[in-house]
Amino acid sequence: MAAFVSAPIDILIAGGGPSGLAVAIRAARRGFRTVLLERAAGVPDKACGEGLMPAGLRELEALGALALIEARDRAPFRGIRYVQEDGSSVEGRFSEGDGMGIRRTALSAALSSCASAAGVELRRDCVRAARVEDGVIAVDTDAGELRARLLVAADGLHSPLRKAALLNGKEKPRAARRFGVRRHFGLDPWTDLVEVHWAAGVEAYVTPISAEVVNVAFLWSTPVSRSGPAATFEDHLRRFPVLEARLKGRTATSEIRGIGPLLQRVRARGKDRLALVGDAAGYVDAITGQGLSLAFASAALLVEALPEDLSQDLGPALRRYDRSLRGRWLRYALPAKVLLALARRPALRRRALRLTVRFPVLFRTLLGMVE
Repeated sequence: MAAFVSAPIDILIAGGGPSGLAVAIRAARRGFRTVLLERAAGVPDKACGEGLMPAGLRELEALGALALIEARDRAPFRGIRYVQEDGSSVEGRFSEGDGMGIRRTALSAALSSCASAAGVELRRDCVRAARVEDGVIAVDTDAGELRARLLVAADGLHSPLRKAALLNGKEKPRAARRFGVRRHFGLDPWTDLVEVHWAAGVEAYVTPISAEVVNVAFLWSTPVSRSGPAATFEDHLRRFPVLEARLKGRTATSEIRGIGPLLQRVRARGKDRLALVGDAAGYVDAITGQGLSLAFASAALLVEALPEDLSQDLGPALRRYDRSLRGRWLRYALPAKVLLALARRPALRRRALRLTVRFPVLFRTLLGMVE
């Protein structure tokens, strides 16, 4: 008697962060049998600025998750303020609606609830390897082998699945690398804007995430050739005396979490029966705050590109997904690269921001590119 072989899962997702959960929700709502694997126990917490630009907030609302996030875990912000070393600043309000600061754990919990309600099977497990065979992708996990029509890599900035599939782009060996670190503080937000404080080689980002908590994050550059101990959170904070004074005596409400290097190039966002989404699909920098918006957009575009019958060759669908994401990617990458160029050249950055004070339309144009 022939052994019984269960039908393959339609879509198997590796990674239970926002991008993986967004794919899961949309895929299940289209009627695909969807299984999501997350290795962390409980709700995973990651280094994140926790700010959703207006476009990302609209995507979150469309997923049905925004209504599940309690007021104590979120706070609206209505624009961005850049603050230079001498205290001068320029600010602007969004024209396409508010953004919102949301605690990462609360965001993931709300998305998980939506995924469960949509019929997604959520498992605690980890993908170890994957190989394409006989029209499916066979996936080795800690709990055994799973077979799927499509494997979605939502496994983060340094995606092991992307690397194993040889989809990593080429690195520039002499380029400076960017890193990020964040921590929360019990403090009433003093503004309804995201504040970006600039200094040579490092920026500080302050995002309100509730009526009583702010997220403070630093992004900085480190030459590849540099050796010695890395700068600490406190080292970075001392570069910003005004911000340091605001936080003096305030209670830290979370541990320090870091991430990097941030720049991740990709050769393509799909191959055979593997698709990359979110940070795994390539990353420039967190300097514009568009990471979550792009993650939600990639999830929507991937599911839209898929055919009803996933047993057919998925190459055309994955190429269609890659092409459809390029426009959103450019909208993210171009302002990010402009701001990175200014971050590397403090004198030019100071002149450029002074120019936006004289001509506010320039700053409004920048906001229009990132919101």
